[in-house]
Amino acid sequence: MKNFNKPEAQFKLVFLFLLVFTTTAVFSQGRKTINFDADWQFTKGETEGAEKPEFNDKTWRTLDVPHDWSIEGPYDRENPTARGGGYLPSGVGWYRKTFQLDAADANKLFSIEFDGVMANSDVWINGKHLGKRPYGYISFSYDLTSYLNFGKGKNNVIAVRADNTIQPASRYYTGAGIYRHVRLTAVNSTHFKQWRTQITTPDATAPKAVVKIKTEIENKGTAGAYKLQIDIIDQIGKVIKSVESQETIAASTSSNLSKDIEVLNPKLWDIEIPYLYTINTKLYSGKNLIDNQTIPFGIRNAEFRADTGFWLNNKNYKIKGVCLHHDGGAVGAAVPLGVWKERLKKLKEVGVNGIRTSHNPVAPEFLDLCDQMGFVVMDETFDTWTAAKHNGEKGYNLYFKDWWEQDTRDMILRDRNHPSIVIYSIGNEIHDNLSYPEGYKAYKIQENVVKKYDNTRPVTMALFRPANSKVYLSGFAEQMDVVGQNYRENELIAAHEAHPTWKVIGTENTHVISQWLALRDKPYMAGQFLWTGYDYLGEADWPETTNNQGLFDRAGNWKQQSLQRDSWWSPEPVVHIVRKSDNAGAGFWVADWTPNDFDTYDNAKVNVYSNCDEVELFLNDKSLGSLQKPADDSPREWNVTFEEGTIKAIGKNNGKVVAQEEHTSAGKPAKIILTKSNSSVAKNWDDVSFITATIVDEKGVRCANADNLIKFTITDSGKIIAVDNGNIISHEGYQGSATRAYQGKAIAIIKAAKDKGIITIKADVEGLIQGSIPVEILVERK
Repeated sequence: MKNFNKPEAQFKLVFLFLLVFTTTAVFSQGRKTINFDADWQFTKGETEGAEKPEFNDKTWRTLDVPHDWSIEGPYDRENPTARGGGYLPSGVGWYRKTFQLDAADANKLFSIEFDGVMANSDVWINGKHLGKRPYGYISFSYDLTSYLNFGKGKNNVIAVRADNTIQPASRYYTGAGIYRHVRLTAVNSTHFKQWRTQITTPDATAPKAVVKIKTEIENKGTAGAYKLQIDIIDQIGKVIKSVESQETIAASTSSNLSKDIEVLNPKLWDIEIPYLYTINTKLYSGKNLIDNQTIPFGIRNAEFRADTGFWLNNKNYKIKGVCLHHDGGAVGAAVPLGVWKERLKKLKEVGVNGIRTSHNPVAPEFLDLCDQMGFVVMDETFDTWTAAKHNGEKGYNLYFKDWWEQDTRDMILRDRNHPSIVIYSIGNEIHDNLSYPEGYKAYKIQENVVKKYDNTRPVTMALFRPANSKVYLSGFAEQMDVVGQNYRENELIAAHEAHPTWKVIGTENTHVISQWLALRDKPYMAGQFLWTGYDYLGEADWPETTNNQGLFDRAGNWKQQSLQRDSWWSPEPVVHIVRKSDNAGAGFWVADWTPNDFDTYDNAKVNVYSNCDEVELFLNDKSLGSLQKPADDSPREWNVTFEEGTIKAIGKNNGKVVAQEEHTSAGKPAKIILTKSNSSVAKNWDDVSFITATIVDEKGVRCANADNLIKFTITDSGKIIAVDNGNIISHEGYQGSATRAYQGKAIAIIKAAKDKGIITIKADVEGLIQGSIPVEILVERK
């Protein structure tokens, strides 16, 4: 559609760095961070004794994590995940990894860090049970030090049991297994504690900023004197400010330190230019570097105001947001970073500038992308507290009372340095009794935990049930930092206008015009988050497996909703033509001019989505008239007598043509055209390219009705990790190399399997000319 290139150059550099960082061991004098994703043994089903180091796992499947075994299928209406889990499998999965450690590292403290295990995980090291974490979305770590073996030939065995047997566990797809990254970290006895360095910018203006660094140093050894050095590094690697201090840290204690650093003429982080700095903290004992950590951050000032909504660096923005679940479509819950990159790029094209993490903590690298690409984020903790939702799920509500505080703390500590995060949400459509004062008490104790660890951002929740009028009248809402409301925008408008000091935001909104106008026309409305940015797995009734309320489908295809939203949110001139798929206004909206049956399709209802002052419609070069832009941003409508050929819309501003779009009727399928999202990929778990196969006629026009079976092949320098077509009623598997076209298209997601060379991907349909395309393997710097 449109080019996305504002921060692209800087983003590519940061993205490549992140890919290298997340797939290699990073060594320094003091700290080792070792990628722990490769070479796990896996099996499905309960397995007695699998936690014991002597257990024989040689017959298990060898794989790398992140890994989601549920997405491997098959779909089955009888699967206990039911509509919430998209009818995909559930159960128990076991993972084991055998590794050795150098004898030279025997004096270090080792921990294992999991970014997420779905769900109810138990972890053992060398047969010693380390702990259980019920919440599958939370990141966590365990200290391994006391149980490790060091030296050549001395094995260590990590065992992980993940159990999502109890179903239905959620209203939407969760996935199963170790579905996010894992790393091993080794530090000296005196070290920076995990997640305990906080970076804030309490004063952030273009002339001057104050960067406040709070850090906690833990000393598990003897008392000593240490030098703390903090460097602020710009985007090209230049140290722009450095401070040092001498610190004495007692034995067996933790020391909390705080430093304020002034930066002149900073480059501010914002939606349009998301400039990132890096903090490098170093700890020395004498001349020896004993620990260091590197944390990206942004200098910015974000606030919500009651009368004018959201402000970033003293500029008033409307948050044009979307809700996103954590699955990546065909890849399930184990989502390569490159998949998120492609999805967020498309959302940028539509004008999206905000993301709500619905309704749980996301992978940390997802937030890195939001930082790099210029999205503001509502970071959310839970979909349920103690009460189950309407489908009676037996998920986190079973564990909330025992685990909410630790899970909330861990999310805030992990996420609080991301400049993209501007607000926290601690609940979505909570079914617990929210009556005042008991309901508010349950809210307040969670808010207090959030602010204990980060008091720089407001807290909200997505109100919906019981009827918000009761919550508004009871006194609950008036005590919230920002009042969040799902749907029923008129209720939120009325509440604010009765209480003008309330700050308000739409936490979940539909694609209808009235909700857009509530954001457009009410200056106090800080923003909205559409339900949803992408179609997501689950929350669907068989034969559907996917909720289809997204701006884009699972495969990344534009839909009627995204075309219309583009006309509302894009700063550039936009014209999009859609028609009803069936005769005389029946059916659904499609963006083509190729009916299912040319003989019976006589009366076409055509809509044009456009932000242009005037739109003129043509059919086979004959004008069908011009229409001015409606005050309510509704689409311009024509009833057209169908003719095979070309329909074209021209948008004008001040009489000048500024945008146009056309669709041409397709003939018989003749060949396959392949396109690629990335011309190169590195041999890296997170790096992918989307290969789109389009069935076209002899003139290159997409055959929108084609549903042929497309067979992809790939040279051994690459591998296909998933195929998809976006069809919400398809029950085809994603793990193969073939899928049927849907509306004339299908995708294959590919990775590199070698360190260098060219990957060639081909697509075949019986009776058509084959499609072929190369993708270069990018050689990573070591």
